[in-house]
Amino acid sequence: MSVQLNHTIVWCRDKQKSATFLIDILGLPSPTRFGPMLVVHLNNSVSLDFYENGSEISSQHYAFLVGEDDFDQIFARIRDRGIQYWAAPGKQRAGETYQHNGGRGVYFDDPDGHLLEVMTRPYETTG
Repeated sequence: MSVQLNHTIVWCRDKQKSATFLIDILGLPSPTRFGPMLVVHLNNSVSLDFYENGSEISSQHYAFLVGEDDFDQIFARIRDRGIQYWAAPGKQRAGETYQHNGGRGVYFDDPDGHLLEVMTRPYETTG
């Protein structure tokens, strides 16, 4: 059996603001429209479909695997925009990045309070 994640809905208050924030920070192409959603396409054929919700938004976590050079560019955009960032998912170690498994990473919030992460190496898991 082959199972792949194709897309997920990202609940937001303002889909244009939220999708634009993500593409600007990550350096991605402009989103496309699909019905009531703005769709941000990632390089691995997965999309984040921004859908407006008028009620309270529950925070989710979205992690993005990027190359070393891309990390430097993304991190520079985070700093240049004065976005608060952390080295731990519980918003601990403010103003720091982390090193894990031979790579680097950082956590930061999007406009709706979703906790975003960019990292240069995937976590090693044992099973």
